[in-house]
Amino acid sequence: MNKFLKYLLIIFVITSFESFAEENFFNEAKNLFDKGKYEESKFLFQRNIVFNPKDAKSYLYLARIYETEENEIEKEKNINTTLLLEPDNEDAMYMLIDLKLKRSDYAKVRELSEKFKIICSSLCNKIDSIKERLTNIEAKDES
Repeated sequence: MNKFLKYLLIIFVITSFESFAEENFFNEAKNLFDKGKYEESKFLFQRNIVFNPKDAKSYLYLARIYETEENEIEKEKNINTTLLLEPDNEDAMYMLIDLKLKRSDYAKVRELSEKFKIICSSLCNKIDSIKERLTNIEAKDES
């Protein structure tokens, strides 16, 4: 019985430490991101994903970092992963719409805009700017 309690205590301590480490990696990475230390924060966000592969916030921040690095391929991968884990993440949805607008994928922008209207809560004011940009781009293409 005594050995069982020791094993149980060891398992509890290990799992508690891991969950603390996961949260600590994200918080430290976010602090570095906020200070503009993107390379250091990228490493910690990736490390956080190793411990918690379903952390949509880490993928979203990685997408923002890749945006500053102008790495559209990695940015899109991380946005798509964020939306896979959290389909109603309006920040990720807006970033994807912006990316598709830059690539002139108008059909996808319209589709994403309809979804964005449904899920928006704090970025709803962006809907009009999306429509305006889409209209302006389509008008340029026609002329």
